[in-house]
Amino acid sequence: MFLPIRIALKVLKVKPQLLVVNTHELLIVSSLIRILFGIKIVYDIRENYYRNIRYSEAFIAPLRLAIAASVRLKEKLTSPIISHFTLAEKVYKEELTFISRRYTVIENKAALPKHLVRTPDPNLIQLLFSGTISRSTGVFEAIRWASLLHQHDDRIQLNIIGFCALNDVRKELQREVSGKSFIKLIGISELVSHTEIVDAIKNSHFGIIYYPKSLHTHRSMPTKLYEYMAAGLPILTKEDQYFAADVDKLNVGLIWNEDAQSLLASMKSKSFYPKPIPGVHWEGERLSTLVESLVP
Repeated sequence: MFLPIRIALKVLKVKPQLLVVNTHELLIVSSLIRILFGIKIVYDIRENYYRNIRYSEAFIAPLRLAIAASVRLKEKLTSPIISHFTLAEKVYKEELTFISRRYTVIENKAALPKHLVRTPDPNLIQLLFSGTISRSTGVFEAIRWASLLHQHDDRIQLNIIGFCALNDVRKELQREVSGKSFIKLIGISELVSHTEIVDAIKNSHFGIIYYPKSLHTHRSMPTKLYEYMAAGLPILTKEDQYFAADVDKLNVGLIWNEDAQSLLASMKSKSFYPKPIPGVHWEGERLSTLVESLVP
């Protein structure tokens, strides 16, 4: 409740020429500062907040529509005084009508160390599920896949690494992995550093990416898709995913098959990444160019 006031005091002390707002919670106070002091504002849109709030499990069902609508109203009311918008997903160009043509797409792509080399244990088949841990990001399907594969080869291991915000999901996760020593939970109840995520990518054979069908993840391009491709980590996904055709076409992974035995054979025999994948690294120069244009 008091964070916007604290942020406002910091801004007034520093007196920047440009303020990049990374969350809708700070739009009102940032807009007031813009009106009073003329500071230019970039609204960095990381998510389609309306869809995420309305269709995910972050809030209790009866309140979702009201909260989502209030956030969208706030975005629309403040949009005329926003100098520019940066979009983390290309699809937001179509989904967000209030941005007009004042936007730059800077996708959430990979930001990995240069010359990263993967060194997975040759005695295991290490699977990885990384990032936000929730039902809507497919963690329980990842557990099911790993369990099915493990029945046919006990070298299958699964690391689930990331933060789970919802307590009931954490409890369900603990129940699901109970008695399954081949599945390891890392973080879950606390934030995990990006360095730990990178280490997990380095030590894995395959990365699982699967999002159950939902309006808030439809056509989404997850950051871990770019990270896995940048690191040369083969991907396991399902044919109904928005990016599945690219995974198959670029030969960077496999499409999930309920015939676990045949899938395992492909995992062990097939070669991936015949050549490096272009366009998977974060394009920070776009941000630099934008800042130069707003604050010469």
